[in-house]
Amino acid sequence: MSEPKRRGGKFRKSSSITMEYLSGLRGIAREVGRIASTYDPHLSDSAARIRATLRHYSEILLPWAQVNARKVALALNHQDRKTWAKAAKEMSVALKEELDTAPVGTELQRFLSDNVQLITSLPLDAADRVHALTMRGLTSGERQEFIKEEILRTGEVTKSRAETIARTETSRTANALVQIRSQEIGVTHYVWRTAKDADVRPSHKRMEGRVVAFDKPPTLDGMTGHAGMFPNCRCYIEPIVPDLD
Repeated sequence: MSEPKRRGGKFRKSSSITMEYLSGLRGIAREVGRIASTYDPHLSDSAARIRATLRHYSEILLPWAQVNARKVALALNHQDRKTWAKAAKEMSVALKEELDTAPVGTELQRFLSDNVQLITSLPLDAADRVHALTMRGLTSGERQEFIKEEILRTGEVTKSRAETIARTETSRTANALVQIRSQEIGVTHYVWRTAKDADVRPSHKRMEGRVVAFDKPPTLDGMTGHAGMFPNCRCYIEPIVPDLD
């Protein structure tokens, strides 16, 4: 067997799927912000009405969440198949067939299930936040103006969480698909790659270029996982594929 080939930047993920997903979630955050902006501290039932509206919004979001989570899952799988098609030119026919039949369905179903829940939880979490702030104002004696300002920030807080969801979930799933297809054809190790910019966290920067075994994910900052599978992580898996031809 010859020296293992490294597939280079071919496995670096395009940000287009993440940005499209994020665009939809930001729209939800804007609507959450609009609902929260109706808060009036002079009306005793204002917070309760906002919470009820947010809970109803979560319910009517369900069909949209199902359609869009499925759309993103299929786009991620299509992207991964295209990446492998470009990287697999030197592979045997048998290996290419194994790539095509890799058991990615479980991961795609996980993404679909988790992200439907995450999408619909955005207004629910906002409702919980409004409730917590209202109770805080009643029990702590904090200035009403401060409580109002915090409630009006609910859309901003939701937007931040939406960004984390979009970036984390698309990266996690994209890299999980690479791992599944890698292991299906017998690949046991990969090279950890980072975005190589100033935003890369120090612990991940130290991983750049290191060879990692799929069965031994590293522990970084108290969390265990592979490249691209940490919150807001933009690192990616570069599989080491032996040239078997």
